[in-house]
Amino acid sequence: MFIGIFSSSLLRWYLKRNVQFEAFGLKDFLKILASFIFGATLFGSLNYAFGHLYAKFGPGLSEAEIQMFKLYDGFWIQVINSLFIIGAWIVTYLVIKLLLKLNKDRIERLELNTNLKQAQLNTLKGQINPHFMFNSLNNIRGLMLEDVEKSRDMLTKLSEILRYSLTKNNINAISVQEELEVVDNYIDLSKIQFENRLDFEKHVDDNTLQLQIPPMIIQLLIENAAKHGISNLKNGGRIVLTIKMENEGLIIEVKNTGKLQIAKNSTQLGLKNIKQRLKLLYADKASFKLSEIADEVVANIKIPLT
Repeated sequence: MFIGIFSSSLLRWYLKRNVQFEAFGLKDFLKILASFIFGATLFGSLNYAFGHLYAKFGPGLSEAEIQMFKLYDGFWIQVINSLFIIGAWIVTYLVIKLLLKLNKDRIERLELNTNLKQAQLNTLKGQINPHFMFNSLNNIRGLMLEDVEKSRDMLTKLSEILRYSLTKNNINAISVQEELEVVDNYIDLSKIQFENRLDFEKHVDDNTLQLQIPPMIIQLLIENAAKHGISNLKNGGRIVLTIKMENEGLIIEVKNTGKLQIAKNSTQLGLKNIKQRLKLLYADKASFKLSEIADEVVANIKIPLT
């Protein structure tokens, strides 16, 4: 046992310091082959020497033990035994090193994918519509001539939206209740532009308020409905937000008056943003659909709860 531990420890020391498992090549293979031959020779020599020392200076042996030693003392028996033991040890060592390397590579890939997804999510969350910001500031500037108090209130709501978009940039989930506060601010700001042309309704189940959703995902749906739906209608229209639980999933539905028409020059940034974020966060477990039903455009998101 001592001989085996000594030989294997010496082999491990050599392989660990001289074989590059990260970039395995021909030189590394030759080093392993050389270490195998050296290890087998060392093990066989030590085994032979200690066997004779034990037979000469050890306690007396019975006739059966002497016959066993003579049988084991054969040259080819020693060679085959040494090659087999050292070879089995090296194969086991290499397999363990390979499994450790594969596991390390898998962890690194997972970390890389996680970091990449997080970077993509942060980029997507930072894509606030600049046109909305400029229009809101211009509308507030015009409102100042009519109602200073209301203008101050609208500036506060605009700053809340900006603060929300910045402070929530590093997280992937917030409560529905927090998101609705931003939606209310957005609607109030939009009503400065649309005046009486915009009606907004909310139907939100109480048991959904503390559920976690991606930040700004409802706000993007509302913004898309206002920008591409209500703004194109002379008499305005209605936006209806519905949030409920259904079949172990959270349903977020936004309906707006109008037709499902996508302009040729439209980048569809908001819709692409929603799809990409759902894909990154939930893979194929979440869904997003946009359709037209009875002169209304319906956007439907389903997020898994389990």
